[in-house]
Amino acid sequence: MEIAINTENALEGRLHVLYDRDEIVLQSAENKSNETYTHNAQLKKELVHFYFCMEGRAVFEFGPHYSREIEGKRNYFFYNPEKDLPFQIKLFPNTRMVFLSISLENLHGLFIHDTLHFLKPENVSRKFYDEREIPASLMVVLYQLFTINLSEAAEKLYYQGKVLELLSLYFSEKKGDTESCPFLNDEETVRKIKNAKDYLVKHTENPPSLKELAKIAGLNEYQLKVGFKQIYGNTVYGFLLDHKLDNAHLLLDSGKYKVNEVAYQIGYTNPSHFIAAFKKKFGVTPKKYLMSK
Repeated sequence: MEIAINTENALEGRLHVLYDRDEIVLQSAENKSNETYTHNAQLKKELVHFYFCMEGRAVFEFGPHYSREIEGKRNYFFYNPEKDLPFQIKLFPNTRMVFLSISLENLHGLFIHDTLHFLKPENVSRKFYDEREIPASLMVVLYQLFTINLSEAAEKLYYQGKVLELLSLYFSEKKGDTESCPFLNDEETVRKIKNAKDYLVKHTENPPSLKELAKIAGLNEYQLKVGFKQIYGNTVYGFLLDHKLDNAHLLLDSGKYKVNEVAYQIGYTNPSHFIAAFKKKFGVTPKKYLMSK
């Protein structure tokens, strides 16, 4: 298979093919310098492309008249069945990215066709584009691609698993069946619940009460509780705890903070409570996790 990203000399040593098998390519790119690097790339028509920008920013240039910029903690999703699209991608200083390309046939094999609207037979000839924020749970997986140190014999299996993990997290936002929840038949209610989630994420250090959050979202408490669980597969505060612990995982991965400092940063006044919550979610204490890196 032809790799979706073709490197120029400018990115030599900075872009790494982590996995390339059966029309699935996983790559990492990192620019630690003070210069902007450019390389040629191509959106191949038979592939679905994901570009995750973890830090910094990059620009996609599709010819002289059209370009798109992607910033840290954002990702792009491209699918164009009409033709191959050559472009240039510019990685600015202090940028980290992950590229994932997978054939439509492989996605068909991983998901039930009705699960993803662009996999339905009537949609396979249509173009799709999406831009969204990278959730903390997915950021944890992306950073692991840069920090893991494995033997050559184990790498292929590890990265194959990471491909599946990235795809499952990317497509897992709506876990419930909206038809089984009367509130979620109303698009306006779904929008309000998603706004409530966004507000909660932005105020993790001083989260509102359930009553306050419902008022902010323009819902009653019952609508918020039932609808939130249906969309995100968790209670409001269960979701908040998971989000905070995923952020804690990222802070520990950065190597800049001690366990107590991370606990305080995500809102714990008692580090022992943070340690217990972290161990319950990840199966290891923060200290042991740091020692294993």
